[in-house]
Amino acid sequence: MKLPENKVELVKRGNKVVYDLGDKIVKVFNETKPLSDVFNEALNLARINECGIRSPKVLQVSEIENGGGWAMETTKIPGTVMAEKMLAEPGHFYEYLEQFVDLLIEIHSYRCQQLNRQKDKYSRMIKSLDGIDGTTRYNLLERLDGMKKDTCVCHGDFNPTNIIIGEDDKLYVCDWAHATQGEPAADAAMTYLLLSIQDKQQADAFLEMYCDRSSTPMQVVRQWMPVVAASELARNREGQDRDALLSWVDVVDYQ
Repeated sequence: MKLPENKVELVKRGNKVVYDLGDKIVKVFNETKPLSDVFNEALNLARINECGIRSPKVLQVSEIENGGGWAMETTKIPGTVMAEKMLAEPGHFYEYLEQFVDLLIEIHSYRCQQLNRQKDKYSRMIKSLDGIDGTTRYNLLERLDGMKKDTCVCHGDFNPTNIIIGEDDKLYVCDWAHATQGEPAADAAMTYLLLSIQDKQQADAFLEMYCDRSSTPMQVVRQWMPVVAASELARNREGQDRDALLSWVDVVDYQ
């Protein structure tokens, strides 16, 4: 793959840069990203496409010319990122939050047996986590083993920066790198965690609305918090607040 000169950088994160090519989107990964992870993300997205969930379509995975790393090319969804809408129109925040919550519940209504299992993914991430003692790791794995299991499609990184409000007014979901089949309450817990890092009040509003609309006891979502916080720590994202995440992980019996 050869990137055109007129590419426009949309976002730059730890191990990737996302470019707008006009009619397509290209995510370029650096050398720290394992090739297996690149193909796994493309495979996840292809499976999500096949489920019928509104999302970009995979076009190709290929190596950038002249040793520029690997890239994944997808279709472009014309529209506006929901996070930008929420920021620009604070008076309409709760209207967007309703759409956000309903979209998450809609995603959880799908099944895809080909996706990796949520429990297996969280277990691997907890076992790989540096900076916590053996007792904490054991307690996290025991909690994970005792939690309810399901086979719903779970996004794994569901937040307003990954939602596009299309020009057709439909909502589309991007960035399926962490997709699994698993328990919806765990997926909601991850969303709550990601939102709370930015704005605790908005996170609480999300949790209350999600639990009400999905008929999920709030305690069930909260019980997943140590596990998803450990998972987020294992990702080691750029700018990550490790102290805040460790405070969630250290909770012995979070209710």
